[in-house]
Amino acid sequence: MARQRFGIAVLIAMALLTVNAAAQSNEIAGSIGRVFISDQGVLGANPSNANIHFGNGLTYEANYARRFINLGILAVHVEVPFVFTPTVKLNFGQNIVPKSFRSYFVTPAARLNLFPTTAFSPWISVGGGFGRFGESDQLEFGGTNPGNRGTTTGVFQTGLGLDVKIIPVLKLRGEVRDFYSGVPQLNANTGKDRQHNIYVAGGLVFSF
Repeated sequence: MARQRFGIAVLIAMALLTVNAAAQSNEIAGSIGRVFISDQGVLGANPSNANIHFGNGLTYEANYARRFINLGILAVHVEVPFVFTPTVKLNFGQNIVPKSFRSYFVTPAARLNLFPTTAFSPWISVGGGFGRFGESDQLEFGGTNPGNRGTTTGVFQTGLGLDVKIIPVLKLRGEVRDFYSGVPQLNANTGKDRQHNIYVAGGLVFSF
């Protein structure tokens, strides 16, 4: 009898997985926001101006996601966020750092949504991928940048957000993601080989 009950439970679980697979859905999302990067101190620099300052670059995200599991209270998506920042300006007291850099990150991730069918659905995302920095060919105060340009890096991504349903196929999204990456070529010794790129944004999600 116990074996029969176990077999029935397995069949029910398989049936639920089949139903969930048949109910897979897709999302395309777009958002716009800012990326925030903490100042980095330069080792051995004048204490009165020892930090490289990063501008808060205007940033864009495109995101594709597919839902694979929907348990009513919880849904699991696989998503691929692509985040692009055209310009992050740099500031330092000496004319040694690039004028600016651009960046993009691509980080496939698993996303867990709570209450996915309700009006308000909070979520968390964890994943990893790669990114690239493109340093300016000019220094901050003029002159040719003597450093290397074009830096590829591995990236670990964590995020949290809230989706608010407007109509069944359209949602508003607010989100914060941390892209933990390597550092661009700054032509200065900051003692760092990793940095947090905090993306804060809002946008729209279209489901189909």
